[in-house]
Order: sequence, then structure tokens, then C-alpha cells
Amino acid sequence: MRFVSIIWDDEANPNGNVQHIAEHELSIQDVEHVLFHPTSAGVSRNREGRLIAWGYAPDGRYIAVVYEEVIEGVIRVRTAYDVPEP
Repeated sequence: MRFVSIIWDDEANPNGNVQHIAEHELSIQDVEHVLFHPTSAGVSRNREGRLIAWGYAPDGRYIAVVYEEVIEGVIRVRTAYDVPEP
């Protein structure tokens, strides 16, 4: 997936994507690292069928990042969380 920008909600928004990834002990930098350097990518199996990228955060954790393309070249992260390595 090629993109030019990532939409991040205000950090103070309790329902925003920054707070949501923080609940999984991840930072914007962790998530962006995986989005720019994924080890694999695909589509989630849930009914929404969102895009998903897997890869290693800078600290070595293997994480999944679920996102959607808002408009061409612009994505919005929905969630991110640790997953077992394949």
C-alpha cells in the first residue's frame, strides 16, 4: 500500500486513534514504523475487511496495524496491537 499521509486524531481525544493505540502500549512512532516497513500486508478477516499491515516496532515487538484508506494516498489508523510472530 502506498500512501502519502496518515491521519492521526488529537492526542486529547479519548476516542481517537492515538489513545486507542496507547491502550495497547504503542506509540505513533511504533505504528508508523510498521506502516513504512511492513513484513506483510493484507485484509482483515472481520466483516469490515479493513487493510492490515504486520511488522516489527523499533523495540522488536511484532504488531498488526489496522487502517483504512480515506481517500487515495491518505490513510487513517483504526487500531494496532501486539500479535504472535508468524
